[in-house]
Amino acid sequence: MKAEKKRIRAVTFDLWETLLFERDGANLQRTAARCRNLAAVLNGFGVQSSPEQVDLAIKTAISTLISAWDKNKDVSHADQLKLIIQAIPRAAAKFKEGWLGQLSTAFVSPVFEVRPYLNSDARKVLQELKRRGKLTALICNTGLTPGSGLRGLLAEFHVAECFDLMIFSEEVGIRKPDPEIFNLASRGLKVEPCEAVHVGDNLKSDVWGAKNAGFKAIHLSSEEGHDKMAEADPDSLLSLSRKLGRPISGRICSDRTVGSLAMITELIDELEV
Repeated sequence: MKAEKKRIRAVTFDLWETLLFERDGANLQRTAARCRNLAAVLNGFGVQSSPEQVDLAIKTAISTLISAWDKNKDVSHADQLKLIIQAIPRAAAKFKEGWLGQLSTAFVSPVFEVRPYLNSDARKVLQELKRRGKLTALICNTGLTPGSGLRGLLAEFHVAECFDLMIFSEEVGIRKPDPEIFNLASRGLKVEPCEAVHVGDNLKSDVWGAKNAGFKAIHLSSEEGHDKMAEADPDSLLSLSRKLGRPISGRICSDRTVGSLAMITELIDELEV
């Protein structure tokens, strides 16, 4: 007697380097824009600040973020802004909670000024999954751009409506590869972990994390859409974030590895065993 197939009811996705791609130098350009924008807002509040001072403050805040990220924890967007302000003595002395709205706009807007671009297969794949009746979710480790900004960006790319659930680490306080962030997704979609497959580019965060949570995992292995300048700079936030956490002993094995997101839909049937 044949064993009953275990149906895949939900597909979850990583964001960066899976659905959204970067151009070389984008992270550096975005940081420069954040520094200019924040300095302008602070000067408007009567706090004399230069982009260079803001840059140093962001680097100081990043050291705190990295410490939290190393434990698979995250810091909310508002608290990230406060960390930056605390590192600018003149701003810390005058800071008012009412500043946060303008500071946030200044900090988030560079992701729209220096835009990532959508994986050319993303919209078609997401729409096909919805046509097949699959639930879909986003599970994203955020950097300096918060969930609010990324939701807006995905809406402009006309893919936000394809998701039944979006989870951003700075909003929930947990980062991949902690299994709990995957558990939040399965509970939110009302599926068992074994009924879900996660798609992502990072072997540790996406594949190892998903498998530990009971998901199946598809590894997207592609060189497209990487900011090579940020990857080559050992002090960039991208490089620092990739060195976090304890090394994984043994080999990390995905259920499938693909070179293109377009191959995802045809793999779903293969994984329903």
